Amino acid sequence: MSTDRKSFKKWWADLKKPFRLVLINPETFEEKKAYVLTNMGVLLAVLSALFIIIGLTTSLIFFTGIRTLVPGYADIEQHPELMRLNEDFRLIEEELIAQRAYTENFRKILVGEIEMPEISEEINEEFPDSLLTVERIAEDELLRKEIELDKQIAQSGILSKSGQPGTYDISLDQTYLIPPISGSVSASFDPKIDHFGADITAPKNTPIKAVKDGFVFLADWTLETGHTIGIQHANNVISFYKHNSSLLKKTGDMVKSGEAIAIIGNTGTHSSGPHLHFELWYKGLPVNPEEYLSFN
Repeated sequence: MSTDRKSFKKWWADLKKPFRLVLINPETFEEKKAYVLTNMGVLLAVLSALFIIIGLTTSLIFFTGIRTLVPGYADIEQHPELMRLNEDFRLIEEELIAQRAYTENFRKILVGEIEMPEISEEINEEFPDSLLTVERIAEDELLRKEIELDKQIAQSGILSKSGQPGTYDISLDQTYLIPPISGSVSASFDPKIDHFGADITAPKNTPIKAVKDGFVFLADWTLETGHTIGIQHANNVISFYKHNSSLLKKTGDMVKSGEAIAIIGNTGTHSSGPHLHFELWYKGLPVNPEEYLSFN
């Protein structure tokens, strides 16, 4: 115990023991500077310098971007390039999964491994034969015809933007009409005597043409006008063709401009000879056909 204490005292005394550090010019051996130091002072100086270097290095790593270069320390969310590469990898993985599914389905089609869904036999219980074979009533047939007519109107393109036939805001003066027949006018438009059209005479068996694209909403016989046909056109225009000998179209038919729809005749009690009584209505009112058509 006493030996250890003596050794410690000797070591401590050596640390405090001063020595002289002399700087000499090697050529002239002239003494330039001299320092009185102790082992303890040198040791403390070295430890202080070491701690300062460690502190500066740690601060440089923690508080600057150099930390991203330290293996295992860099945060991937703070590195834009790594984030972009990670997103690209995820997209490529999703595309690869979709491509594999597409290839597998295509292979099944080629080899005939398509899985067909099983048809349940319970459908017969839910829909008995008595319901599947029920007879159609007259009202049902009428509704079916109306639906089919609406479908034909939509396909013909004569519907307006609002979905109703003939509601375009276009002046009748700007509407191109085909003369229904060529001949001489025997009686002009005169609403005062309830003559809402023009009578045009022409040779027997002359075909009568539609003045514009439209659909036939009337194709019937009346006592006064005989075989009569009415066509609904776009832009709220309606045309009537009366006293025909026969009709070439029926209700619900779609017609094109210039297409034959009837044959001139002399049917009806209001007819006194072979002619066509042609009426043109615009927005619910009759107009003078001779102002928009030339029958010569």
